[in-house]
Amino acid sequence: MEMHHVFHGYWRQDGRVGTRNHVLILPLSPAVSPTVSAVCAHVPGTVGVELHQDIDPAVEGFALAVRALRGWVDHPNVYATVIMALSEDDPVVKALTVNLPDTVLYELVTFDQAGGRKKAEQMAQAAAQRYIEATQFLTRQPAGLEYLLLATECGGSDACSGLSANPSLGYASDLVIREGGTSILAETTELIGAERILADRATTEAIGQAIWHTVSHAERAAMRMGVDFRGGQPAPGNIEGGITTIEEKSLGCVHKGGSSPVMDVIDYAECPRTHGLVVMDTPGHDVMQFVGMAAGGAQVIVFTTGRGTPTGASIVPVIKVSTRTALKKELPDLIDFDAGPVIEGFLTVEEVGRALLRKIIAVANGELVAAERFGHREFGIFQGWGEETR
Repeated sequence: MEMHHVFHGYWRQDGRVGTRNHVLILPLSPAVSPTVSAVCAHVPGTVGVELHQDIDPAVEGFALAVRALRGWVDHPNVYATVIMALSEDDPVVKALTVNLPDTVLYELVTFDQAGGRKKAEQMAQAAAQRYIEATQFLTRQPAGLEYLLLATECGGSDACSGLSANPSLGYASDLVIREGGTSILAETTELIGAERILADRATTEAIGQAIWHTVSHAERAAMRMGVDFRGGQPAPGNIEGGITTIEEKSLGCVHKGGSSPVMDVIDYAECPRTHGLVVMDTPGHDVMQFVGMAAGGAQVIVFTTGRGTPTGASIVPVIKVSTRTALKKELPDLIDFDAGPVIEGFLTVEEVGRALLRKIIAVANGELVAAERFGHREFGIFQGWGEETR
C-alpha cells in the first residue's frame, strides 16, 4: 500500500499552509534597516531582514525587487508583516501595497507619518507585539504534501555533490512531487552545460525551448559584462573541492531536480503556476536564490553543500545537507543532515533520499534548523540580467 505523507502546518485563509508562523519586520530602504533590527531586538518572536540596496523605479531591477518583497509579505510562512519605510509616498510603498490580497495582514509604519525614527520604532514595536500575541491562537493542523512547495539549492560544491547530496535531494524531490507537491530547481548559471538534460524532460516543446532560452540568456548577460562562465568557472572553492569544469558542476546541480518531468519555467520570485518540478530563473548567488525562491512561496529550502555554509532565510527554514560525513563532523553546528553514507557505501541514494524526506517533514512540522537557531537572516534581491525580460 502506497504511503502518503503529511506535515502539520498553519492553514491560511487563501488555502496555503505555512511551516512557520512568523511576524516579519520588513524595511523598504537601507535607511530604515537599523530601526527594523531594533524592533526585532525588542519584540521577541519577530524576524527581520536588513536591506542594503536601494529600490527605486530609476534603479535597474525595480520590478523584480517589488515582486520579491510582495512574495515575502504574502507568504504562507508569514502570519503578518510590519512594513517600515521613510515615507508613505515612497514609490516602493505604493508598488508593494497596491492590490495586495485581502488575506494579507500588514501594517505600514513610516518615519514621516510617525514623526521621526524613534516614534516609528515605537509604533512598529506596538504593531509587532499585537501580531505576536495573535499568533498564539493558531495551531498546527495536518496537510498533505500537495500543499508543500520545496526549494532546492546547492553551494560550495565538491566532487561528491553530484554523487551523494544532490541525487539524494533529487530523490526526495521526486517523492514530494509524486504526492502532488511542487519542487523548484534554480541556479540558472549552474545549469550551463546541462540544458539538454532538462529540456529533454520538458512536458512540452515550449517549456523545453524556455529552458534553453533562460540559460543562454543568463550566459549572454554575463558575457556582456565580460564574464566567461565556461572559461572562468568553476569557482576556486569548487575547484578545491574537486570540481574540474562548469559542465561537471552543472551535471551535479541538475540531480537536485530528480527524474521528474519539467512542468514549467518561471522568472525570479514568481509563484509556480503548476504542481511538479519547476525551473526558476535565478543567479548562482546563494542569498539571492533564497530570497527569490522564498518569494515564490517555498515553505522549506534544502541546501546541499560540500564546503559548508551558515546562510539562512528569515521566513523559510533552510536545511543544510553535507555531501560527506567528514564535513558533518567538521561543521556539526552548521549541517542539519548528512548524505555522506552514500559515498561510504552504507546507504543508497534512495535510502538517504527517503531519510531526507523525513527530515523535510520534521522541519515542516516545526523542527528548527541550524540557520534558524543561530539567527542567520541574510537578504539580497537579484536585479536581473540587464534586461527587463528573459
